[in-house]
Amino acid sequence: MYIHNSNLTIRDATSDDAVQLAEWWNDGEVMAHAGFPLGLGTTAEKVAESLKLDRDDTRRRLIIEVDSVRVGEMSYRRVDAAESNTAADAGNSDKASDLYAARNDGTPLAPTAEIGIKICDPASQNRGIGKRLLCMLISELFRMGYKKIILDTNLNNTRAQHVYERLGFRRLRVNVDSWRDQLGRLQSSVDYELRPSDFTGVASDVTGAASDVADTD
Repeated sequence: MYIHNSNLTIRDATSDDAVQLAEWWNDGEVMAHAGFPLGLGTTAEKVAESLKLDRDDTRRRLIIEVDSVRVGEMSYRRVDAAESNTAADAGNSDKASDLYAARNDGTPLAPTAEIGIKICDPASQNRGIGKRLLCMLISELFRMGYKKIILDTNLNNTRAQHVYERLGFRRLRVNVDSWRDQLGRLQSSVDYELRPSDFTGVASDVTGAASDVADTD
C-alpha cells in the first residue's frame, strides 16, 4: 500500500523500518494505550521477521510519514482471515486465499478490516494529522473492497473516540474491566464499526482540533 496526500504518506512497513518500529514498540509511553507501559522488549530482528509474513490480503503494518520523515504507524488486518487461523502466519498463501472466497455454507464473505494507528513522534502529536491519516486509510480500504472496518480503543482515550465518531464509526459496546495491562491493571475498551454508507470523511479533511489518536492493532 502507498497513499500520499499533501505532506502525509502511508506506506507498507519493510525490513528497513524494523529498527524504528522496535524502538517505538519498546517505548512504554508509546505503548501504554495498547496495555504495554513497559514496552514490548522486542528486537529489530524479530520485527523484521514478523514483517515478512505481511500480505496485502491478510495483514499489513504501515508506516506514517510527514514530509518524508517516519512519525508513526498504522495497520490493517483482514478479520475473517486472522480469526480463521489461516496460513497467513504459516506462510501458506494458497490456502489462505481459498478461505476468503466463501463461508462453509458457500455464502460469500463480506470482508472486514480491523485497523490501528499510533502517532509515535511527540513532535507530530496534536497537529491535527490523525483524522487525515484515518481518512486516507479508510478510503483506500473501502476502495479495495472491504465492506466494514472495525477497531477498538481504550475507554480512557476520549480524544480518539471523538475522532472515530466524527468519521461515522458507530459505537457497538463498552467492555468494562475486560482485560489487564502489563502491570495487571484492569482496563476497559470500546468497540467501533464503520460501513461505507456511514463514512463522513474525505482524505483532504483537516478540520477538527482533536485529531490525534494513540491506538494500536
